[in-house]
Amino acid sequence: MQLTQFTDYSLRILLYLAHHPPQDGERLPAVLDISRAYGISTNHLSKVARLLVQNGFVKATRGRNGGLQLAKTPEEINLGEVVRKSEPHFDLVECFDSRTNTCPIASACALKNVLADAKRNFMATLEKQTLADVVGTRVKLVQLWRAKPSR
Repeated sequence: MQLTQFTDYSLRILLYLAHHPPQDGERLPAVLDISRAYGISTNHLSKVARLLVQNGFVKATRGRNGGLQLAKTPEEINLGEVVRKSEPHFDLVECFDSRTNTCPIASACALKNVLADAKRNFMATLEKQTLADVVGTRVKLVQLWRAKPSR
């Protein structure tokens, strides 16, 4: 099982913003800041940030001191919800999508039930966790974000 890069980046943005809360008079983190911290494409991160804003996880502010910030507290951001919103077609195998399924044994295959159960358990684990549960140590993360990315 593998999450898409889009979901990975969604979670990375949320982690970054959790460690960079708004400070009086300071500029909010911009997509460019997050892009540089992770060494990933600004264009791709912009699309990810847009989805996070649309789903109410992140708030975007325009202007001189504008940028991104969490729209909720880390305790209110459920990881399962983030993954569900970032993975619109979370089909582990082809037969999970009846519209595109071409597998000739789908109607008699027991494997899909096992995989569906695994997916339910995976999501159940994420549903129990919030961003606050995974923010990690600020000092260590900030040092790593400031280091030159290896890419």
